Amino acid sequence: MPQLSRRAFGTLPIGLIGGSFFGGGLTSSSLAHAATQEAASAPAAVTPLAQIRLGRFTVTALTDGYADMPYDYFPGRSAPEVEKAASAQFTARPSGVRFLFNQYLVEDGERRILIDAGAAGSIGQTGQLPQALAALGLKPAQIDAVIVTHMHQDHMGGLVLGGKNQYPEAELYIDRRDVTHWTDPAKRNGAPDFLQTSFRMAEEVVRLYPRLQAIDAEREIAPGVSIVDLTGHTPGHIGVRIEDGGKSLIMVSDMIFPVVHPGATDVFFLFEQDRNAAKAMRDRFFPRAASEGALIAATHMPFPGLGRVVSDRGQMRWEVADWALQD
Repeated sequence: MPQLSRRAFGTLPIGLIGGSFFGGGLTSSSLAHAATQEAASAPAAVTPLAQIRLGRFTVTALTDGYADMPYDYFPGRSAPEVEKAASAQFTARPSGVRFLFNQYLVEDGERRILIDAGAAGSIGQTGQLPQALAALGLKPAQIDAVIVTHMHQDHMGGLVLGGKNQYPEAELYIDRRDVTHWTDPAKRNGAPDFLQTSFRMAEEVVRLYPRLQAIDAEREIAPGVSIVDLTGHTPGHIGVRIEDGGKSLIMVSDMIFPVVHPGATDVFFLFEQDRNAAKAMRDRFFPRAASEGALIAATHMPFPGLGRVVSDRGQMRWEVADWALQD
């Protein structure tokens, strides 16, 4: 079963580990009160990290941040219906449904593979992935490969932050169908404004990453790390399966969105480009995942985005994985 690392608790603010407990004497009540007041007024700087073990693999969940998606961004349901569902799940916010931007670092002692690179400040409160890597003692130049599940800005923005190749030593893997789509001038000219950033970033990715490998089909990237075809959300939307020692995890990217999935497959997201294909993929995937009890990682679910699709009296629902402190 997956193991929890101490790093899953993030980085404790220095004020929580200093003071009289280690200094040999008690502080005065006035100093203690002042310290308490100061701590209460300053937000704790915590980098969320969570780790699980899958055979020889260590998989670390990271996050680049979050954004709240308006309730009318979910075609297939009205905004009031989505808000009502969010309220029933105690996740409603005034500005919409909160989307996390989770990334996953896969290590086997020989290679470090990053799955997706975050939005890097291009949307919402994002741009935290470099700090998350730093909390692990890593720099982007130490990443050996990056798998981009699809070429929406929130999955590749971190690759080209500042117009530079941010992962200079990494091989880059993206499905060829997405590369073709997002670098097609005709597709860009006919696309709505909210997709223009993705088209621009896609061109930068191709220009800045000469080691880009366009994937033509499901394949193994490294022993135990393989590509899964999940087309629909975009033409080349893919997932990543990590498997070893009889344990496995499948990172499904944007197959699952909070609040609306997996309960319904006829609810979409504004950025989804082929709704019929997306629905068909979810109609196939959700029942299979439920029957297999597959451990899933999902980009936009609450951190660390780990859970399972379960069938509850004929209704599909998301079950947060009981992954922490397991044998």
